[in-house]
Amino acid sequence: MRRDLLILTTIALALVAWLAWQTRPEPARDGRLNTSNLLNDAPESFRQVTGPRPFEFPADHAAHPGYRNEWWYFTGNLDGPDGDAWGFQFTLFRFELDAGPRPDSAWTADAVWMAHLALSDADQGIFHQAERFARGALDLAGATEKRWWLRDWQVTRNETGFQLEAGTDSFGLDLAMEPIREVVRQGDRGYSQKGPQAGNASHYYSITRLKTKGAIQVDGETIPVDGLAWLDREWGSSQLAGNLAGWDWFSLQLDDGRDLMVYRLRTEDGEASRFSAGKVVYPDGDSRTLGRGDFTATPQRDWQDSEGHQWPVAWRVEVPSEDLNLAVEARFDEQRWSGAVSYWEGAVGVRDAQTDKSMGRGYLELSGYAE
Repeated sequence: MRRDLLILTTIALALVAWLAWQTRPEPARDGRLNTSNLLNDAPESFRQVTGPRPFEFPADHAAHPGYRNEWWYFTGNLDGPDGDAWGFQFTLFRFELDAGPRPDSAWTADAVWMAHLALSDADQGIFHQAERFARGALDLAGATEKRWWLRDWQVTRNETGFQLEAGTDSFGLDLAMEPIREVVRQGDRGYSQKGPQAGNASHYYSITRLKTKGAIQVDGETIPVDGLAWLDREWGSSQLAGNLAGWDWFSLQLDDGRDLMVYRLRTEDGEASRFSAGKVVYPDGDSRTLGRGDFTATPQRDWQDSEGHQWPVAWRVEVPSEDLNLAVEARFDEQRWSGAVSYWEGAVGVRDAQTDKSMGRGYLELSGYAE
């Protein structure tokens, strides 16, 4: 019996690996997955995002089978009892396997899941990171209206918000996150267009301000923390146009109560694509969509990682219509992911570029600089 189970397990794992290989993204030169290729050129069998559609909650908190990729993305800035500052990230990614005949078995996977967990120690300049994978079978990973998980890393939704529990032997998070803003529909009623072709888009919503309280664990020590978090949710297929080299994404929570999200899609010649966009969310919950001409994001300083790649970790972000001229800079430089996907994701401080007065905090994501 045990021998038969071992044989079946081996066959199932081999089948999942073969299915994943059929829809594999193009690897980068260093063997890592290419972040841009993860989001473009999906086979025609996948559903495409071609226009706005009504969101339905809580149903849209769950997974959306039929689309090639989807993610549940938390970032935030936290404070400890001694004034120590921390940043955190928890992301759950779902990559659906190409449609086609599959065995009718509990072992059969419809998707590959990846989870990223990070804790930034802003005072010590230490970036803790961990990465996990699972097949979309045997309840190893999934996303329902009330729970998002990959093995024992999970987010549960309750009456007040979300509870995040995830950790490793060296660090972990146990955070309660309560929304203090309503859901924001990014782009045109949640339709976020990122290229000229049909399907170069995603369905995209955010909760830009969640009151966060709980504890972090670092090297066996438990530290109480509180602060603010941000949730981004997207799903689609072939989101990015083929001429894009990467992106620069900012989520900034300002002390005056405004939240600002802008992203700069970079073409292969380094210019900002005309599909770069953003959103301003006001303290009363109202919001305004920003087009390419409504803001600028200009790099000010690069950091070179150990592999020789240059990452722009200091920026000038300007939104003239909001009277915003912001200096956005990494709390510390070395917040680069070094797992299967290479990108920079880290906590940033926000200051007035003219007066140097503190204006808030946020997160910055940089993609395409190591490929």
